[in-house]
Amino acid sequence: MFRNITPVVKNILIITVAVYVVTAFLMPQLKGMLALYYVNSNRFIPTQFLTYMFMHADGWHLFSNMFGLFIFGPLLEEFLGPKKILTLWMVCGVGSGLLYSGYTAYQMNKLDNQISAFYDEPSPDQFNQFVIQNRHLFKANVFDFVDSYSRNPEDPAHIQRAKENLSAVRDLQANVPMVGASGALFGVLIAFAMLFPNTQLFLLFPPMPVKAKYLVLFYGLYTIYNVVNNNPLDNVAHFAHLSGLIVGAGLVYYWKKSRKDFY
Repeated sequence: MFRNITPVVKNILIITVAVYVVTAFLMPQLKGMLALYYVNSNRFIPTQFLTYMFMHADGWHLFSNMFGLFIFGPLLEEFLGPKKILTLWMVCGVGSGLLYSGYTAYQMNKLDNQISAFYDEPSPDQFNQFVIQNRHLFKANVFDFVDSYSRNPEDPAHIQRAKENLSAVRDLQANVPMVGASGALFGVLIAFAMLFPNTQLFLLFPPMPVKAKYLVLFYGLYTIYNVVNNNPLDNVAHFAHLSGLIVGAGLVYYWKKSRKDFY
């Protein structure tokens, strides 16, 4: 099976695994340079739009993305050619990072508006509302402070501490990194489904055959559900997955429209 792996897919696998080994075991300090941060974070540098897709959170994250590339990538490379499969992987990865950064900026703007509302009119009710809306960002003992602040609403020390809490939460959110090739992989998945829609794939869980177009449709709907649901305790970047699907679909559609250049 490994003898059938195509050159570009093989090189992507080797580079990505090598980067994981270096950043996980040899030079962990590189993580802060290669992961993708919020564009207004002091840790952000533009090259992260490229480098983040070669980073992974752990071994399982790496395996799941590389296994997907290993399964779907070689047939796509044989059909599209080395240049297009590389373009697909890179454009979907970078495009996913760009779109996700826009989504992060939108979320950060909402957070900033909530914090500004408290600074304009500091009150226990405003602070409590912020904590409830963003409870996943606080430790449980914050509610002890909420109670104390409610009993002393005019105390300057309590107001200052509340402001410090809000600033700390904002800094925490602004410096949450995104890593992984999931956006690029989802671009590969949608490309496979668009080019080989009726190819039968045999699932392990549950053990049953399913056509590629239905499998990717399920993944797409599941991803959209998670984006809309926006579970704050879910650390998976579902919007990045959706972005990869959108960019990959757009790229394959463009290639198919330019049919003389497609094959």
